[in-house]
Amino acid sequence: MTKVDSSLQSQNPISSAQNSVDNVHQAVNHALSHPTEQTTEEAQNAISKAENAVAQASLQSDSPAVQQATESLDEDKARLADLE
Repeated sequence: MTKVDSSLQSQNPISSAQNSVDNVHQAVNHALSHPTEQTTEEAQNAISKAENAVAQASLQSDSPAVQQATESLDEDKARLADLE
């Protein structure tokens, strides 16, 4: 018997980048609403992961989705920098 992939969306570099950027947005919102050292660090960690994911996606494609992910990530990085 073969094992069936149960995920509804297969993970490709572009969807991984988009998911990572979504996680950054949530983490930055949390850090802004609850500014502690821990929430800021969690946001920074999410940013690092998203930067890696976006870099991988940009190697695969220069699609509008990758460009949008990059722009969203840059906006959230700027929002977090305003907190620091």
